[in-house]
Amino acid sequence: MMKQERARRTREKVLDAAAEEFSTQGYSRATLNAVAQRTGMTKGALYGHFPSKRALAGALMSHSRRVWDEMRLTRDVPGAEAAAVLEGLVLDLAHRLKEDVRLRAALRLATDIPDPAQPHPLRPPSPAPAPPDIFEDVQRGLVALIRRAQGEGGMAPRPPELVAQLLLAVLHGAPHVSFGQPEAAGPAGYDAAWRLLLEALTGGADRAVPVGAAVPSA
Repeated sequence: MMKQERARRTREKVLDAAAEEFSTQGYSRATLNAVAQRTGMTKGALYGHFPSKRALAGALMSHSRRVWDEMRLTRDVPGAEAAAVLEGLVLDLAHRLKEDVRLRAALRLATDIPDPAQPHPLRPPSPAPAPPDIFEDVQRGLVALIRRAQGEGGMAPRPPELVAQLLLAVLHGAPHVSFGQPEAAGPAGYDAAWRLLLEALTGGADRAVPVGAAVPSA
Protein backbone atom coordinates (compact mmCIF):
# COMPACT_ATOMS: atom_id res chain seq x y z
CA MET A 1 0.00 0.00 0.00
CA MET A 2 2.81 2.41 0.87
CA LYS A 3 4.50 1.64 -2.45
CA GLN A 4 1.27 2.31 -4.33
CA GLU A 5 0.79 5.61 -2.49
CA ARG A 6 4.34 6.69 -3.30
CA ALA A 7 3.75 5.82 -6.95
CA ARG A 8 0.51 7.80 -6.96
CA ARG A 9 2.19 10.86 -5.40
CA THR A 10 5.04 10.64 -7.89
CA ARG A 11 2.60 10.42 -10.79
CA GLU A 12 0.76 13.52 -9.54
CA LYS A 13 4.08 15.35 -9.19
CA VAL A 14 5.00 14.44 -12.76
CA LEU A 15 1.63 15.62 -14.08
CA ASP A 16 2.00 18.97 -12.33
CA ALA A 17 5.52 19.39 -13.72
CA ALA A 18 4.35 18.44 -17.22
CA ALA A 19 1.47 20.88 -16.95
CA GLU A 20 3.88 23.70 -16.08
CA GLU A 21 6.05 22.77 -19.05
CA PHE A 22 3.19 22.46 -21.55
CA SER A 23 1.44 25.62 -20.35
CA THR A 24 4.56 27.73 -20.89
CA GLN A 25 6.24 25.95 -23.82
CA GLY A 26 3.39 24.34 -25.73
CA TYR A 27 3.51 20.79 -27.04
CA SER A 28 6.23 21.10 -29.65
CA ARG A 29 8.79 22.88 -27.44
CA ALA A 30 8.13 20.91 -24.25
CA THR A 31 10.56 18.05 -23.56
CA LEU A 32 10.63 15.08 -21.24
CA ASN A 33 14.07 16.22 -20.07
CA ALA A 34 12.60 19.52 -18.90
CA VAL A 35 9.75 17.72 -17.12
CA ALA A 36 12.25 15.40 -15.41
CA GLN A 37 14.32 18.39 -14.29
CA ARG A 38 11.25 20.04 -12.78
CA THR A 39 10.60 16.91 -10.70
CA GLY A 40 14.20 16.14 -9.81
CA MET A 41 13.80 12.70 -11.39
CA THR A 42 15.92 11.02 -14.02
CA LYS A 43 14.43 10.62 -17.46
CA GLY A 44 14.49 6.85 -16.96
CA ALA A 45 12.45 7.14 -13.76
CA LEU A 46 9.98 9.38 -15.58
CA TYR A 47 9.54 6.72 -18.27
CA GLY A 48 8.40 4.36 -15.51
CA HIS A 49 5.24 6.48 -15.17
CA PHE A 50 4.75 7.91 -18.68
CA PRO A 51 6.42 6.35 -21.72
CA SER A 52 6.22 9.44 -23.94
CA LYS A 53 5.43 13.13 -24.15
CA ARG A 54 2.22 12.25 -25.93
CA ALA A 55 1.15 10.01 -23.02
CA LEU A 56 1.73 12.90 -20.60
CA ALA A 57 -0.30 15.27 -22.76
CA GLY A 58 -3.09 12.73 -23.08
CA ALA A 59 -3.26 12.27 -19.30
CA LEU A 60 -3.60 16.02 -18.82
CA MET A 61 -6.34 16.22 -21.44
CA SER A 62 -8.25 13.36 -19.78
CA HIS A 63 -7.93 15.03 -16.37
CA SER A 64 -9.27 18.32 -17.71
CA ARG A 65 -12.25 16.68 -19.41
CA ARG A 66 -13.17 15.17 -16.04
CA VAL A 67 -12.81 18.59 -14.37
CA TRP A 68 -15.10 20.15 -16.98
CA ASP A 69 -17.69 17.37 -16.66
CA GLU A 70 -17.77 17.82 -12.87
CA MET A 71 -18.22 21.59 -13.16
CA ARG A 72 -20.95 21.24 -15.75
CA LEU A 73 -22.90 18.60 -13.83
CA THR A 74 -22.63 20.62 -10.60
CA ARG A 75 -24.12 23.71 -12.24
CA ASP A 76 -26.52 22.29 -14.82
CA VAL A 77 -29.04 20.69 -12.48
CA PRO A 78 -32.71 20.00 -13.32
CA GLY A 79 -34.78 23.19 -13.24
CA ALA A 80 -31.82 25.57 -13.46
CA GLU A 81 -32.16 28.46 -15.90
CA ALA A 82 -29.63 28.19 -18.71
CA ALA A 83 -28.47 31.82 -18.39
CA ALA A 84 -27.63 31.29 -14.71
CA VAL A 85 -25.87 28.00 -15.49
CA LEU A 86 -23.81 29.71 -18.19
CA GLU A 87 -22.76 32.54 -15.88
CA GLY A 88 -21.82 30.11 -13.11
CA LEU A 89 -19.79 27.91 -15.45
CA VAL A 90 -17.90 30.82 -16.97
CA LEU A 91 -17.02 32.13 -13.51
CA ASP A 92 -16.00 28.61 -12.42
CA LEU A 93 -13.77 28.24 -15.48
CA ALA A 94 -12.20 31.67 -15.02
CA HIS A 95 -11.26 30.92 -11.41
CA ARG A 96 -10.15 27.37 -12.18
CA LEU A 97 -7.88 28.52 -15.00
CA LYS A 98 -6.16 30.93 -12.61
CA GLU A 99 -5.53 28.19 -10.05
CA ASP A 100 -5.24 24.91 -11.99
CA VAL A 101 -2.10 24.64 -14.13
CA ARG A 102 -3.30 21.29 -15.48
CA LEU A 103 -6.40 22.90 -16.97
CA ARG A 104 -4.35 25.75 -18.41
CA ALA A 105 -1.96 23.24 -19.95
CA ALA A 106 -4.80 21.20 -21.46
CA LEU A 107 -6.34 24.31 -23.00
CA ARG A 108 -3.01 25.25 -24.53
CA LEU A 109 -2.49 21.72 -25.82
CA ALA A 110 -5.93 21.79 -27.42
CA THR A 111 -5.31 25.12 -29.13
CA ASP A 112 -1.67 24.67 -30.14
CA ILE A 113 -1.42 24.79 -33.92
CA PRO A 114 1.31 22.46 -35.25
CA ASP A 115 2.93 22.69 -38.66
CA PRO A 116 0.01 22.49 -41.14
CA ALA A 117 1.94 19.84 -43.08
CA GLN A 118 2.05 17.58 -40.02
CA PRO A 119 -0.80 15.76 -38.23
CA HIS A 120 -1.80 17.07 -34.82
CA PRO A 121 0.43 15.27 -32.27
CA LEU A 122 -2.55 14.38 -30.08
CA ARG A 123 -4.79 13.34 -32.97
CA PRO A 124 -2.92 10.82 -35.11
CA PRO A 125 -4.63 9.36 -38.19
CA SER A 126 -6.95 6.59 -37.10
CA PRO A 127 -9.97 4.76 -38.48
CA ALA A 128 -11.76 5.55 -35.21
CA PRO A 129 -12.77 9.17 -34.49
CA ALA A 130 -10.57 10.92 -31.93
CA PRO A 131 -12.26 11.90 -28.68
CA PRO A 132 -13.03 15.65 -28.41
CA ASP A 133 -10.43 17.70 -26.57
CA ILE A 134 -11.19 20.02 -23.66
CA PHE A 135 -11.57 23.05 -25.95
CA GLU A 136 -14.15 21.28 -28.09
CA ASP A 137 -15.94 19.94 -25.01
CA VAL A 138 -16.25 23.38 -23.43
CA GLN A 139 -17.19 25.10 -26.69
CA ARG A 140 -19.91 22.55 -27.38
CA GLY A 141 -21.27 22.92 -23.84
CA LEU A 142 -21.30 26.73 -23.99
CA VAL A 143 -23.04 26.76 -27.37
CA ALA A 144 -25.75 24.42 -26.06
CA LEU A 145 -26.30 26.59 -22.97
CA ILE A 146 -26.44 29.80 -24.99
CA ARG A 147 -29.05 28.29 -27.31
CA ARG A 148 -31.10 27.10 -24.34
CA ALA A 149 -30.89 30.51 -22.67
CA GLN A 150 -32.02 32.22 -25.87
CA GLY A 151 -34.91 29.78 -26.16
CA GLU A 152 -35.90 30.59 -22.57
CA GLY A 153 -35.83 34.31 -23.38
CA GLY A 154 -32.90 34.96 -21.04
CA MET A 155 -30.38 36.11 -23.65
CA ALA A 156 -30.28 38.28 -26.72
CA PRO A 157 -30.44 36.39 -30.05
CA ARG A 158 -26.76 36.60 -30.94
CA PRO A 159 -24.91 33.81 -32.81
CA PRO A 160 -24.25 31.12 -30.14
CA GLU A 161 -21.10 29.83 -31.81
CA LEU A 162 -19.58 33.32 -32.01
CA VAL A 163 -20.46 34.13 -28.38
CA ALA A 164 -18.89 30.84 -27.23
CA GLN A 165 -15.74 31.44 -29.27
CA LEU A 166 -15.30 34.93 -27.82
CA LEU A 167 -15.82 33.66 -24.28
CA LEU A 168 -13.24 30.93 -24.83
CA ALA A 169 -10.77 33.37 -26.36
CA VAL A 170 -10.93 35.57 -23.27
CA LEU A 171 -10.84 32.58 -20.91
CA HIS A 172 -7.75 31.31 -22.71
CA GLY A 173 -5.93 34.62 -22.43
CA ALA A 174 -7.17 35.88 -19.07
CA PRO A 175 -4.63 33.98 -16.88
CA HIS A 176 -1.82 35.79 -18.71
CA VAL A 177 -3.03 39.38 -18.29
CA SER A 178 -3.96 41.68 -15.43
CA PHE A 179 -7.54 42.80 -14.96
CA GLY A 180 -6.34 46.05 -13.42
CA GLN A 181 -8.54 47.62 -10.77
CA PRO A 182 -11.20 44.84 -10.66
CA GLU A 183 -8.44 42.33 -9.96
CA ALA A 184 -7.09 44.51 -7.15
CA ALA A 185 -10.54 44.48 -5.57
CA GLY A 186 -10.27 40.73 -5.04
CA PRO A 187 -12.56 37.86 -6.11
CA ALA A 188 -15.68 40.05 -6.11
CA GLY A 189 -14.08 42.48 -8.54
CA TYR A 190 -12.84 39.62 -10.72
CA ASP A 191 -16.36 38.17 -10.88
CA ALA A 192 -17.75 41.62 -11.72
CA ALA A 193 -15.38 41.87 -14.68
CA TRP A 194 -16.55 38.50 -16.02
CA ARG A 195 -20.22 39.40 -15.53
CA LEU A 196 -19.60 42.59 -17.49
CA LEU A 197 -18.16 40.51 -20.34
CA LEU A 198 -21.09 38.09 -20.26
CA GLU A 199 -23.57 40.97 -20.34
CA ALA A 200 -21.75 42.53 -23.29
CA LEU A 201 -21.80 39.27 -25.24
CA THR A 202 -25.23 37.93 -24.35
CA GLY A 203 -27.32 40.94 -23.33
CA GLY A 204 -27.08 44.67 -23.79
CA ALA A 205 -29.53 47.17 -25.16
CA ASP A 206 -31.23 44.57 -27.38
CA ARG A 207 -31.46 41.94 -24.62
CA ALA A 208 -34.44 39.69 -25.09
CA VAL A 209 -37.30 40.19 -22.64
CA PRO A 210 -38.63 36.96 -21.08
CA VAL A 211 -42.12 36.00 -22.19
CA GLY A 212 -44.70 37.54 -19.85
CA ALA A 213 -42.26 39.95 -18.24
CA ALA A 214 -43.18 43.62 -17.94
CA VAL A 215 -41.30 45.93 -20.30
CA PRO A 216 -39.66 48.79 -18.35
CA SER A 217 -41.17 52.16 -19.12
CA ALA A 218 -38.97 54.91 -20.56
